[in-house]
Amino acid sequence: MPVTAVTTDPEALTMTLEAEFSAPVERLWSVFTDPEQLGRFWGPPGWPSTFTAFDFAVGAHANYFMTSPQGEKSGGRWEFIEIDAPRSFAVLDSFADETGAPIEGMPSMRMVLSFESTATGSKLVSTSHFTSAEALEQVVAMGAVEGSTMAMNQLDRVLEGLRAYAQGKGTRTEILDDQHVRITRLIEGPRDIVWRAHTEPELLRQWLLGPDGWRMTVCDFTPEEGTSYRYAWEPDDPARGEPFGFDGENLVVVPGRRLTNTERMTGTDYPATLNDLSLEEEDGVTLVTTLIEYPDAETRDMVLATGMTDGMEASYARLERVLIAA
Repeated sequence: MPVTAVTTDPEALTMTLEAEFSAPVERLWSVFTDPEQLGRFWGPPGWPSTFTAFDFAVGAHANYFMTSPQGEKSGGRWEFIEIDAPRSFAVLDSFADETGAPIEGMPSMRMVLSFESTATGSKLVSTSHFTSAEALEQVVAMGAVEGSTMAMNQLDRVLEGLRAYAQGKGTRTEILDDQHVRITRLIEGPRDIVWRAHTEPELLRQWLLGPDGWRMTVCDFTPEEGTSYRYAWEPDDPARGEPFGFDGENLVVVPGRRLTNTERMTGTDYPATLNDLSLEEEDGVTLVTTLIEYPDAETRDMVLATGMTDGMEASYARLERVLIAA
């Protein structure tokens, strides 16, 4: 993982994050000064950022909001106070309301981002300076250490580019913690087709089948927030297993980019999961990322033990073969 240390100093009133990357410092600088790239990692998994403004000049501002899988929004505002390209820049970092204005009563801090060349690539040092010990304690209590660590540990794939990060590696499952698993798969095709394949029932029926020998018998899905959905499958040969299905509710729909929903196995008492699907396109390929939130580690391990990753790989390979190549 890129992050090597996160420390807080109550006497100096600072929180400092250090991370190292194999990319050159110019490349590291570029992702922090391009809002499209910055939004892909500025926020922990499940809380991606959308920058609504980004004027990279001293005295100017950047505004963004992060959206949770349930649709909750948390806003931020930067005022650029120093820029020394490509070595460092500093901002006054504030919590912001829906209009982009700083929230009264919430702490603001001076954040300095420094970029250094190393023998193997580059190093990032991010230091936030607080006005009081209470402000530092408040931000730490809100999960700033854990959130910033998880956010910066997503940066590698942005620096590498999607092809270098995922091409030829199939469906990959990463256990992030007791409750969260991240699954990624690179699809050889544009994002608009991949989005349609995930949201149009006539296309879903062609590829979302898991291993060969199964057919989709129910595909009731509308890509709109607040709608319910239901999928069901059965084997061609009853000896292969029992019919089953899933149902849930769509919580967040950002056409072409993000779909989050709840999921539970139909007709069972198994606990529901929260699935957060996002699509990123680069150079004609699309990275499909699904962040799954389980109620606990036991449920997580039980689901992974079913061979879920292999079933998803069979489906994604079929998606490329049936839809992308058509």
